[in-house]
Amino acid sequence: SSNEHKLNFKKSKEACLSYIQDALLQKQWKRAAEFLTCYVESLEKDYSREHIGPSEMIWRIGTEILWHHSQSRMKEFNCFMEQIKTLGVKRYLKVCLEHVFHLLCNGQIDEAYQNLSLAESWRFGEQTAIQDKEIKLIQAYRGLLDYCSWSKQKKILLEHGEDGFEDLAVEQEMHSYFRKAAVNLKEIIKTPGVWDVFVKCYVDLLEFYGEHNEARQVLNEYAYNSKFPANPNAHVYLYQFLKRQSESKKSLISALKILHDIVPSHELMIDFNTMLQKSKKRKKRQLGLEVIFAALDYAGWKENAKAWSCLARQVKQIVISEKHLNWIKQEWNSRKDWWPDFHFSRYLAKRNWQENKSLSHDKALVAGILLGKDCKYFKYVSHKGCKARLKRFRMLKKFVTRHNPVYLRISG
Repeated sequence: SSNEHKLNFKKSKEACLSYIQDALLQKQWKRAAEFLTCYVESLEKDYSREHIGPSEMIWRIGTEILWHHSQSRMKEFNCFMEQIKTLGVKRYLKVCLEHVFHLLCNGQIDEAYQNLSLAESWRFGEQTAIQDKEIKLIQAYRGLLDYCSWSKQKKILLEHGEDGFEDLAVEQEMHSYFRKAAVNLKEIIKTPGVWDVFVKCYVDLLEFYGEHNEARQVLNEYAYNSKFPANPNAHVYLYQFLKRQSESKKSLISALKILHDIVPSHELMIDFNTMLQKSKKRKKRQLGLEVIFAALDYAGWKENAKAWSCLARQVKQIVISEKHLNWIKQEWNSRKDWWPDFHFSRYLAKRNWQENKSLSHDKALVAGILLGKDCKYFKYVSHKGCKARLKRFRMLKKFVTRHNPVYLRISG
């Protein structure tokens, strides 16, 4: 009966999908492909009156299988994607974008550009308006490829003579790519979102042609417009641009202050700390100490020699002057329960000594000031250094011993 057929078909389809899922999880791509073929054929042979439209699962599963299958070739992948494009208009542009990504991953840039151009000219009634975002992405990626072509022409041009403008034909072609790239890249970054690669390319275009004010405006908008999602990279790009333009330290510090608030573990915190330490203002020097302490809270910084050097230098300056010990105390109070095990264990002292004696020296100085001369880390490193008759370690031991009362004041 019709109902029995529908029930059996539903069970068969669910079982088939279960087998496909199991094969995918076990990375059995050939087996998954066989079951997917059966699944598609069962849909085509369904004799029930109920229409079963093409599922997005076929697209997703098929793409995954073809990407990993040992016998898969780009020819088969292209054929599959073209078939998927014809199955429904609702996801046509998404399929086009994914197809383009695969072409780019395989170095087929011209084919990718052609596919983007075809997708950009696609129109299908109301679906055109519904997929407006996808159309913008299509245009943006076409602009990105135009930028790549511009960049290649620029390289050729700059290699021709000292002034870089000997080949007029290359220059004209380069300007053509610039105009096409600029139009599409400028358009996409008007829409709130994360457009890192597009922003970087557009700014590069503007800087090359001396449009520094427009480049600054683009980066400021990208970093500070509240309609855009919080994005650390936006502040990184702004900082790098300001640095290239030799802007004032005040501007650079302002850009990095926001980055610090968003990502206190960012690698640029070394630059931030260095600038703050050179400031004549007390508040900025205090912020510098806060910045380097915060960075070292993260595991990725545990053995960062530059960071420990910055902290050791500032801590030493404060101890010698005996001014602003409260700055150290303030930072240490929230860390004294976990930093000793996190940074200053005997195991780490041994490993740091073996791998990087300069790092172990700076860490030992900080440990000795924060935890006193009986600290495990300090005792191990200073003992090893003195035994090896290294002058800087003998000086380290004397310095910490002489200023041990500072530890008592910091520890409260």
